[in-house]
Amino acid sequence: TWKWVVGPMGLYLCERLVRFWRSQQKVVITKVVIHPFKTIELQMMKKGFKMEVGQYIFVKCPAVSKLEWHPFTLTSAPEEDYFSIHVRIVGDWTEGLFNACGCDKQEFQEAWKLPKIAVDGPFGTASEDVFSYETVMLVGAGIGVTPFASVLKSVWYKYCHDATNLKLKKIYFYWLCRDTHAFEWFADLLQSLEAQMQERNNAEFLSYNIYLTGWDESQATHFVVHHEEEKDVITGLKQKTLYGRPNWENEFKTIAGQHPGSRIGVFLCGPEGLADTLNKQSISNSEADPRGVHFIFNKENF
Repeated sequence: TWKWVVGPMGLYLCERLVRFWRSQQKVVITKVVIHPFKTIELQMMKKGFKMEVGQYIFVKCPAVSKLEWHPFTLTSAPEEDYFSIHVRIVGDWTEGLFNACGCDKQEFQEAWKLPKIAVDGPFGTASEDVFSYETVMLVGAGIGVTPFASVLKSVWYKYCHDATNLKLKKIYFYWLCRDTHAFEWFADLLQSLEAQMQERNNAEFLSYNIYLTGWDESQATHFVVHHEEEKDVITGLKQKTLYGRPNWENEFKTIAGQHPGSRIGVFLCGPEGLADTLNKQSISNSEADPRGVHFIFNKENF
C-alpha cells in the first residue's frame, strides 16, 4: 500500500512547493482603475508571467488576509504588457482590497502605498480553445463575461496587426445580465471592437446580443422612449439591448443553418442551469453525419 501512497503524495508535495515558489515572486501593481458600481481593475506585472486567453489566477492580499486566496479570471490579452483582473466589491475580502488600494479616498494614491499582492497561476480553462474553431458561440452570464473580455481583446489586437493567420472567422457573442450595472466597464471594449471591425469592412465578424433579464416599469418606459435612437440607451452600442432571455433552440438552429458542415465551439461561463440547457441544445442540433454541423460544448461554471 505504501508504494501506491508515496507516489501521489510525492507529486502533491512537489506541486505545492512549485505553487508556493510562484506565490512568493514579486508582483507590481502598475495601475488601479475604478469602474462604476464598485468594480475595480487591477493591472499588474510579474517577471516571467505568461498567459493565454480565458485563464485565471489566485490572488492573495496579505494586508487584507494572510491566508485567503481568491480566484479571478484574467481580463487582459496575451498581447498586452501587463495582466489584469476586474474585482466586483461584493464581500468582506473584496471590500478590504478596495480600501487597501485607496479606492475609498478622493486624493491621488501613490504607487508605493499600494498593498503587496501575491499571485499564483495562471491556470487553464476551456476558453483557451476558442482560436481552434472557425465559428464560436460565446455565452456569458453576469460577471461570467470576464473570460470573454480576454478573448475579445486578443481578437482586437490580432486584427490591429495581422488577421490573415487567424483561423477564427465568426464570433456569436451572448451576454445575459440581470441589471444594467454590469454593462458599464464591458461596453467600452465592445464599442472599440465594433469600430475596429467597421473600419476594416468586416462588421459581420462579430455578432453580439446583449440580454437584460431584469428591469422595472420605470426602466422599461425609459427604454421604449429612446428605442428609436441610433445607439442603445444602455450600452451606447449600435446593437440594441434585448429584454428577457434568448430562445436557445432558435439561436442554435439559425447558426447551424448559416454554417453547414462546420465544427462550432460553444463556450459558456455561467451557472450550472444554463450549462445544462446549452449542452442539450449542442447535442440535439449536431448532426449524426460526420460531414454535418457539430456543436462542441465547453463550460466554466461559477
